[in-house]
Amino acid sequence: MKRTLSQSERVAWLQLARTPRIGPLTFHGLLARFGSASAALDALPRLGDHAPPPRERIYAELQALDDMGAALLASCEPAYPALLAQLDAPPPTLAVRGDATQLKSRAIALVGSREGSAAALMFCERLAADLGAAGFTIVSGLARGVDAAAHRGALKTGTVAVLAGGLDHP
Repeated sequence: MKRTLSQSERVAWLQLARTPRIGPLTFHGLLARFGSASAALDALPRLGDHAPPPRERIYAELQALDDMGAALLASCEPAYPALLAQLDAPPPTLAVRGDATQLKSRAIALVGSREGSAAALMFCERLAADLGAAGFTIVSGLARGVDAAAHRGALKTGTVAVLAGGLDHP
């Protein structure tokens, strides 16, 4: 069921998601078992050696996102990408900066070598432009080479950069 988190729920979601040894599968299992991230956090001491990060660190992370014009999106929220949410264990949270409506578009990922040939980069840029013109959002990392060519080609029509290390670690 899609719903928007309150600020206190958002803090609990991020705190649970940032707890060492709590990956997406365990995160969603805890939510199913305890009904909320807050209840799951309360239960952690009884479940083993799980020490969630202090709330101050979570508040600082949320403030840093706000300072850079970004927001935290939880997998239960309506703006979360529908296809990503269909995974058995989707990432509990995404940091989003820019036009989040791009996350709802039909998308194609273009990825490849950081050291692509000039011909490969030109081809990728043209392919991204053509796919964008056909209504697709281009998704890629932010590495040099093919990723950068894909984004250049799709700038006019829509592009999404995926950063595994977070918005502050491109």
